[in-house]
Amino acid sequence: MTSKPVGFIGLGQMGRGMALNLAKAVDALCVFDLSSDAMAALAAAGAIQSAGPRAVAQTCDLIFLCLPSASHSRSVIFGPDGLQASAAGGLTIVDTTTLDRTDAIAIAREAADAGIAYWDCPVSGLPQRADDGTLTVLFGGSKAAFDMAKPFLEAIGEEIVHCGPVGCGQAMKAINNILYDVNIAALCEVLPLAVAVGLEPEAVGRVVTTASGRSFASTHFVPRMLENCFDKDFTLNGAYKDIVNVQHMAIETRASLPVVNAMISSYQSAIAAGFGDEPKSAMLKVYEKALGVAFRRGRPEE
Repeated sequence: MTSKPVGFIGLGQMGRGMALNLAKAVDALCVFDLSSDAMAALAAAGAIQSAGPRAVAQTCDLIFLCLPSASHSRSVIFGPDGLQASAAGGLTIVDTTTLDRTDAIAIAREAADAGIAYWDCPVSGLPQRADDGTLTVLFGGSKAAFDMAKPFLEAIGEEIVHCGPVGCGQAMKAINNILYDVNIAALCEVLPLAVAVGLEPEAVGRVVTTASGRSFASTHFVPRMLENCFDKDFTLNGAYKDIVNVQHMAIETRASLPVVNAMISSYQSAIAAGFGDEPKSAMLKVYEKALGVAFRRGRPEE
């Protein structure tokens, strides 16, 4: 651990919990977010509020990012008030933002030209795991960089994996999330069928969350489906970047992905039907409508 302050930029659904846990593990944490409420919550936990990315770089040699997209990472690093503007050399960025593997590699090259070390480090897990400090952390960078970062990453995650060179963290997360997406799409396609042939939704829910068809997707989403709860999870639109990431890898390697392509079709159909701002579980509604049924606890869909 370093005695100098550590920086953290991006205090959203995931970043807030990660920053709070990191604040407990370092001597001082400098934070920045566009939301004053998010900043206040960290200040209440002892973090130092900064005026912007440039101000963070003036104080910190190691800075974590947790942002919505690659464009946000670029702006924070290379923008007029970005980290590059005041980086005096020796700055290291650990970017936990989920972005395309090719973007991570390109940003790392541009950062290196500016004398900045950039490593991609997406995380896997829901906001609750960010709060608990039990995320799975996927680091892309050199072994030396991983060894340097690991003590800090252990403050935010339970499983810390060195995935390979820069870009490999993003590749690993995309592979994991696509498997998750396939599970969700399968549930959304099959659960309405179960209702259509006369099975009672609650009984189906008990089986698919305890028997051999059980998965994280079923245990997380099926109870929410039964309660008609289609909010508070990452939206279809927001999560689409995982699909793009895997599509790019498939094109690069000429991989055949028929099951993944079928999932993507379901995903796109749900977005086209107007459910893009709802969670991935909203794919269920496409298949419910087709069969004229509802997978809900004791009542039709509202």
